[in-house]
Amino acid sequence: MAFLADALSRVKPSATIAVSQKARELKAKGRDVIGLGAGEPDFDTPDNVKKAAIDAINRGETKYTPVSGIPQLREAIAAKFKRENGLDYTAAQTIVGTGGKQILFNAFMATLNAGDEVIIPAPYWVSYPEMVSICGGTPVFVKTKQEDNFKLKAEDLEKAITPKTKWFVFNSPSNPSGAAYSHDELKALTDVLVKYPHVWILTDDMYEHLTFGDFKFVTPVEVEPKLYDRTLTMNGVSKAYAMTGWRIGYAAGPLELIKAMDMIQGQQTSGAASIAQWAAVEALNGPQDFVAQNKKIFEARRDLVVSMLNQAQGISCPTPEGAFYVYPSCAGLIGKTAPSGKVLETDEDFVTELLETEGVAVVHGSAFGLGPNFRISYATSEDLLEEACRRIQRFCNNCR
Repeated sequence: MAFLADALSRVKPSATIAVSQKARELKAKGRDVIGLGAGEPDFDTPDNVKKAAIDAINRGETKYTPVSGIPQLREAIAAKFKRENGLDYTAAQTIVGTGGKQILFNAFMATLNAGDEVIIPAPYWVSYPEMVSICGGTPVFVKTKQEDNFKLKAEDLEKAITPKTKWFVFNSPSNPSGAAYSHDELKALTDVLVKYPHVWILTDDMYEHLTFGDFKFVTPVEVEPKLYDRTLTMNGVSKAYAMTGWRIGYAAGPLELIKAMDMIQGQQTSGAASIAQWAAVEALNGPQDFVAQNKKIFEARRDLVVSMLNQAQGISCPTPEGAFYVYPSCAGLIGKTAPSGKVLETDEDFVTELLETEGVAVVHGSAFGLGPNFRISYATSEDLLEEACRRIQRFCNNCR
């Protein structure tokens, strides 16, 4: 009898976490490393949010909370969906988890049976397929194209749907590509989904507030209300409010699903940290002006990185609409020889040699299901980004 569960054989470690860990290890050895692997804003949590947490501690809000979240936060979540997305949910239709990951995991755990299929557009966030596999489902990947700005076409979605399809996972703006869907682009997808009532939609809106220029964010149920009864809309405070370490994600959806997720969470972690929940109440209900300020900073960083990468030999980098990632192609370097003498056969070879030669840590695109590309997180200072891009240009120009 094997000691470890069979499910572990279906799961790979997180590539994004692995890259960040490798960068930390090299730094600890004295190497000059610029880490562009982590999806984490470099801004500090807003002062009003930190004060709300301190006030909660001083009030003694340090006990267990209800599994699905404190009433004040669930009310704030329902109000946020109404105010920002025009969606009507009661507090009872919301749930709070220890980060967005727990929300997604519990949704899959509550619904997937062996043989159930989950459609995941590629490139995808590395955790989606692993969560599906752990929960007994089958990930079904639908590749997008760089010439389409990594956006899924309606006809490709329809081809992927089978009688076994349980969920369609939708992420806009996207991690890793930064691609965001306009109202019309999303309407083409929802028109397909309306025709297949057995398919549920799990929409990951974590980067909702990080879109640039005149782009207007929309979420699937906002575009097509007919999908209301089979959509789980997930979000959180980590990216827009620079609260990654607070570990608060949330979602709203049909009451039956929320109750099922609550039951699983009750046997798993119970409620999220009480102090973090009170901080999230202030994040959602308090002043929002800093969100727009941070967006401008991210947009300037995006423009800098896209411009400099497109000046590197063999690199092609589209301009994304949102999030804080770019997903350039390194196809022009495949088959070339790195300064070390290593022939670059894959995007993983590219990022490994880039780290060893120039001390720039990025994530290979094949980890996200689509290569030869790589992901850069530009959630760091312009000075560091400029230096990292200079190193990338030098590395690429030295490949022969």
